[in-house]
Amino acid sequence: MSAQSQRPIAHVDTLAIVGVGLIGGSFAAACREAGLVKRILGAGRRPETLATAVELGLIDEAVSLKEAAERADLIFIAAPVGAFATIFSELAPWLKAGSLLTDGGSTKQNVVDAARLGLKDRIGQFVPSHPMAGSHEKGPQAADANLYKGRRVILTPLPENDSKSVELIRNIWQGCGAKVVSLEPAQHDKAVAAVSHMPHWIAALFMQHIIQSEDVETKLQTAGTGFRDFTRVAQGSGEMWRDIFIANRSAMLSEIAAFRKVLDRAEQALQESDEAWLMDMLETSAHARANWTGNQS
Repeated sequence: MSAQSQRPIAHVDTLAIVGVGLIGGSFAAACREAGLVKRILGAGRRPETLATAVELGLIDEAVSLKEAAERADLIFIAAPVGAFATIFSELAPWLKAGSLLTDGGSTKQNVVDAARLGLKDRIGQFVPSHPMAGSHEKGPQAADANLYKGRRVILTPLPENDSKSVELIRNIWQGCGAKVVSLEPAQHDKAVAAVSHMPHWIAALFMQHIIQSEDVETKLQTAGTGFRDFTRVAQGSGEMWRDIFIANRSAMLSEIAAFRKVLDRAEQALQESDEAWLMDMLETSAHARANWTGNQS
C-alpha cells in the first residue's frame, strides 16, 4: 500500500465535541483512531463527565463553549436535541471563520430551525448529520471507536452549505467507517420516526405495561431472550428520547396512527381466529426481516 493511500481522506487540526457521551465520545474515538484530527476538545454541562472523558483519552482538554468555538476547526454537537437552540446561540458569536459544525441529532428539521435562529448569518457553517448507530449504554465510558463502522450516517445539507463543506463532513464520517447518504430534513424525520423512534416508543410502552401489571414479578422472572432483545432499547436516556419524541411529534403521531390500524386488524384476526390472515402476516414479516439489508452490516 502506498503512502498516499494510507493518508486519511479528511483531516482537521482541532475537533470539539459538545456532549462527550456515547455518540460524541465514539465520534472522538473514531476520529482519533483514524488519524482524522490532531487535538480534541470537549465541552458539556457536567464537569465530571468531561473529567472522565479526559481520563479515558477521548478528549485532550475540557473547555467552555466559547473556547470550543474560538479554537475548533470542526464542532460536533452530540447533546439532547432540546439543548441545541441554546448551544447554537452560545457558539455563534465566537465561531472561527471557516470552521464547521455538524451534529448527531436524531431529528433534523427542528435542529435546522434552531441553527437558523442561533447561528443567523453563520448558518452555512452548519452541515447537519445523523449517525444511525447507538446503544442503550450511556456516558463516555460507553464510547466505542468502532460504533460507526458499516453504519449509515444521514446528511441533510442546507442550501447555504458550500460543496466543499459538505464534502469534508462526508469524508470525516467515511473516515470513521460510516456509509453516508443524503436526505432533506423533512424526509429524514419521517423516515427515522418509523424505523428508529417508533421501536423505542413501543419498547418503552411495553415495559410500562409490564411494570404496571399486577403480576409483574412473575412476568419478569419468566422472561427470556426474546423479552431481553425486544426491550433493550428501552434502557436509553430518558432525557434524550423525550426530546426526540417531542421534536418529531408530527411524524411520530402519523406513525402511531398507522401502527394502530395494524394492531386493530391483528386484534380482529385473533378474535375471529383468522388463521389465514395471521399466517400471512407472520410469514410476510419474517421474510421481510430475514431479507433486510441491515442484516449484512
